[in-house]
Amino acid sequence: MEIFLDKRAVRQIRLSAQDAIEEGDTESLREDVLEAFTEDQVEEIERRLDNGDFFEFLTDVLMEWSGDDADELFELLETQLGEVGIDLKYESASEEGEEAEEDEEVDDEDDEDLDDDEEEEEDEEEDGHGR
Repeated sequence: MEIFLDKRAVRQIRLSAQDAIEEGDTESLREDVLEAFTEDQVEEIERRLDNGDFFEFLTDVLMEWSGDDADELFELLETQLGEVGIDLKYESASEEGEEAEEDEEVDDEDDEDLDDDEEEEEDEEEDGHGR
């Protein structure tokens, strides 16, 4: 089975992981990770777990997590879920960063185009040909 976490869920887990890193508290992180999955996904995961308890599964994952890096947490989730036959897919931080950079580049190009258009209009006004 394959589970895909959307950008919103990944972002929420990353923010919560950062809070857990800073504050040393994983309670909220466990809740946020649990909320990132739909009820159907949680039920399917619990069917595949020996103990049938996703909350306990997350507790074990968080105990194994060093608490230093959100990427490590995602890797642990991937590995542990993979052991019960679930392929966890999500957009990694580097992919998010690349996408954000691409958006910025497009915005920069748009800004440059506007600047060129404005300069042309000013030139036409100075020549007396523009309105």
